[in-house]
Amino acid sequence: MIFNDTFKSNDNVIVKDRQFFQNLKTRIHRRLIDKLDLSKLEQLGNGDMGKEIKYVIEALIAEDGVPLNQTEREHLIVEIQHETFGLGPLEPLLADPEISDILVNNSSQVYIEKFGKLIKTDVYFRDDVHLLQIIERIVSKVGRRIDESSPYVDARLPDGSRVNAIIPPLALDGPVLSIRRFGLEPLRIGDLIRNGSLDERMHLVLEGAVKTRHNILISGGTGTGKTTLLNVLSEFIPYNERVVTIEDSAELHLKQEHVVRLETRPPNIEGRGEVTQRDLVRNALRMRPDRIILGEVRGGEALDMLQAMNTGHDGSLSTVHSNSTRDALARIETMVLMAGMDLPERAIREQVAAALNIVVQLVRLSDGTRKVVKLSEITGMEGNTIVMHDVFVFNQKGIDKEGRVVGEYRATGVRPLFAERFKIYGYELPPDVFETGR
Repeated sequence: MIFNDTFKSNDNVIVKDRQFFQNLKTRIHRRLIDKLDLSKLEQLGNGDMGKEIKYVIEALIAEDGVPLNQTEREHLIVEIQHETFGLGPLEPLLADPEISDILVNNSSQVYIEKFGKLIKTDVYFRDDVHLLQIIERIVSKVGRRIDESSPYVDARLPDGSRVNAIIPPLALDGPVLSIRRFGLEPLRIGDLIRNGSLDERMHLVLEGAVKTRHNILISGGTGTGKTTLLNVLSEFIPYNERVVTIEDSAELHLKQEHVVRLETRPPNIEGRGEVTQRDLVRNALRMRPDRIILGEVRGGEALDMLQAMNTGHDGSLSTVHSNSTRDALARIETMVLMAGMDLPERAIREQVAAALNIVVQLVRLSDGTRKVVKLSEITGMEGNTIVMHDVFVFNQKGIDKEGRVVGEYRATGVRPLFAERFKIYGYELPPDVFETGR
């Protein structure tokens, strides 16, 4: 038996046994690749392929003559299968639905986020070359590349999880990999209410805003749940409408049937062939969309998005990185200028005020929970200022003994202008939904 109780307690033994195990796994994995006829394996079903691989690995272990107990043997077989057809040491983490982020700082330092808290794991890679091989396996499946000439990349896993990788010379301590997980079952509006991310009144208003074709901008910092909320709101889009989604890396999972998904493309090795979000927004306007969903606005495409919202594509949705609803509007103004158009400040703000109806602000709180802290309505211009007022807010009252944020959602008492449009479309709200005392 090569692993014993001292494996967990004695650092020297840990290093020695880990190295021994890695050498054994690498040796058998190389012999496995030499023996496999991949063309024939592809003709087998997933179940048959797993059995065939397991049989070959067991034979190779027996040939090697290393004394292993049953637990160690099974562990070795599983890891070799992961190395051959999966993502190596990451596979157990990807199989855990409670993990929301996987953060690989280097080959020997892997963190996860679980329930909003960062935790260091005992997962490790053989070396930087091993980690780089896993990164290349991920990006190659979606037609991307990563090398010295293009040392960082955005990609996605088959389940839709977002992947970012950056390698030397930009990453000084070796390849870095970040995976933003998405659950196998996307969250629904009921899940957000149970989690306390919003309340029932916000749900009714947001559902009505989508159904009555209001343009909504979701604002928040990194990891606050903007894409999750965007996915949830997309469920309220009627199934008889044509929807075009535009993303840097496809993450949205719309349930409607009539959906066209577009994704940007980076330049090739010669620096040609790049397709930006702005290119795709312009092209989408020729595709007869009822609604356009822009995964995240981050550059000159902001101008094209505003123009689309102002020219018959009501009900469009997008997200933006920002710390407040007011900052979100300022960022949109800045990004319009990035389009290279020398527009007056007032003209830009008039475009923003005319295009956007509702801004939703998300925040990740100190206990790791994500909440909608503001739902605000844009009502127009007053002088050179965009007029916006809060309809619902989250009031944080403090933190309890277990470190959880304590607070409540409340209405500000302002009856929004969009309530009249709800009536025109036949969408009824409870009469007291905007009352402060409810």
